[in-house]
Amino acid sequence: MTYEADVIVVGAGLAGLVATYELTKAGRRVLVVEQENRANLGGQAFWSLGGLFLVDSPEQRRNGIKDSYDLALQDWLGSAGFDRDDEDHWARQWAEAYVRFAATQKRQYLRDLGLRFTPVVGWAERGGGLADGHGNSVPRFHLTWGTGPEVVRVFLEPVLEAERRGLVQFSFRHQVDEIVVENGAAVGVRGSVLEPSDLERGQASSRVVVDSFELRAKAVVVTSGGIGHNHDLIRANWPVDRLGKCPETMISGVPAHVDGRMLAVSEQAGANLVNRDRMWHYTEGLHNWDPIWPDHAIRIIPGPSSMWFDATGKRLPAPNFPGFDTNQSMKAILSTGYDYSWFVLNQTIINREFVLSGSEQNPDITGKDLRKTLTSRGGKEAPGPVEAFKKHGVDFVVAGTIGELVAGMNKIGRGPQLDPAEIERQIVARDRETGNSFSKDLQLMAIGNARRGLGDRLVRVAKPHRILDPAHGPLIAVRLNVLTRKTLGGIQTTLDSQALHTDGTPFPGLYAAGEVAGFGGGGVHGYNALEGTFLGGCIFSGRAAGRALVRALA
Repeated sequence: MTYEADVIVVGAGLAGLVATYELTKAGRRVLVVEQENRANLGGQAFWSLGGLFLVDSPEQRRNGIKDSYDLALQDWLGSAGFDRDDEDHWARQWAEAYVRFAATQKRQYLRDLGLRFTPVVGWAERGGGLADGHGNSVPRFHLTWGTGPEVVRVFLEPVLEAERRGLVQFSFRHQVDEIVVENGAAVGVRGSVLEPSDLERGQASSRVVVDSFELRAKAVVVTSGGIGHNHDLIRANWPVDRLGKCPETMISGVPAHVDGRMLAVSEQAGANLVNRDRMWHYTEGLHNWDPIWPDHAIRIIPGPSSMWFDATGKRLPAPNFPGFDTNQSMKAILSTGYDYSWFVLNQTIINREFVLSGSEQNPDITGKDLRKTLTSRGGKEAPGPVEAFKKHGVDFVVAGTIGELVAGMNKIGRGPQLDPAEIERQIVARDRETGNSFSKDLQLMAIGNARRGLGDRLVRVAKPHRILDPAHGPLIAVRLNVLTRKTLGGIQTTLDSQALHTDGTPFPGLYAAGEVAGFGGGGVHGYNALEGTFLGGCIFSGRAAGRALVRALA
């Protein structure tokens, strides 16, 4: 018997689950079409650290942080740099709406579902140095207690309950090749049935086709994610004029199924794709010594104290400090003609300041183990997963002297041989500046500013000291690679997540949410992201799509 759905949702990631949750909460019947197996419910959100952007939250206030909608919107708009009248028309409106959501309803909406946060608020993407420019003026990164799996759980559980009640049906291993359009409206999807897969979550699955399908409903919501593992698409859309030549070596921060297929499928159906050249990749990528998917990469989420050198051995200029301005640092690194860079630090800094992206790299917080969290964070040793990368990771060099350190760096570098005397000269110059509580070194000034915050002072930022002081050793160098991650452009949508045609008119029956829609409007972030905004963008746009369709189908 054919399942008669009100809505087809393409993609069972976070945005798809949120849209499905909102629809089933109102009694609507949803068919979720997903090219992977059931083990992958929640998509790449499951693998995330679980950070969420909130404004003027109780957690911020308890940390002594004064925040407001106006300050957050100033930061968002200064970072986004919207400058395209047509492509950014809806993105600007999404930005204002999302920041308002983050300052008002978002926290309570998630708390009502059972989501909780750790007490320390992180300061991500600290900015480019001007009040009205890029970056967060204050800490806003709220870490979920339970990381990405917990964010997924609070939406997945009610969706699975709706499945038991007959309101949801999943069609796994169904790959959409076409959106069915009749009389100008989206009324279903066609595609290929892939051979069954019993692989564990995240692993690259077969694309062998065993059958075809066609499914119908009153509306279609595309929530299929971005292009993060499709290096060919990344290269085709890379913004050479803004960031420089596309890196030759890239490693993937998302699973293989994040392929961007539905962007072309949606465009072929008549949806308007905008801001294709806007993307968000990281410069601090590590090859995973224990990978789950092909080219599986992990990102260092760094504190501000490591010294950052380009491939030629020159210290990166301000504001290219760890965790400050992702795209500006990417441009500076690529301008050398090489696609990698180096952190130089010591054991004291790695103990405090290295956090690895990924739920699986933070088992204490993911497992909601308070005792383990208290003993592994801010102690005399780095968390276990960080120490494992230091020991096994191909990007790490550990040594007792500068000469030994640079010799190790030269063995794994993909560019020029570094001069140990020149590296030492730059570190010594920086170290001399630590003799006072003030400095002309902008990085040390930034560290002092960071340590005024309770969270950074207690657990995140090491007290300034000489990197070459043996008491803080050994010395550590980390080769940093470009890690692919997020698509900032996509299907242009109204504030109801309804897709638009190329002439700007609404596309009847077609909606889009999450990364495939640039997290809302075809690019709510503009050129830069403030972090903690990707999961939140999936939640906000999926919620908008679900609630809009509840109204439309009433």
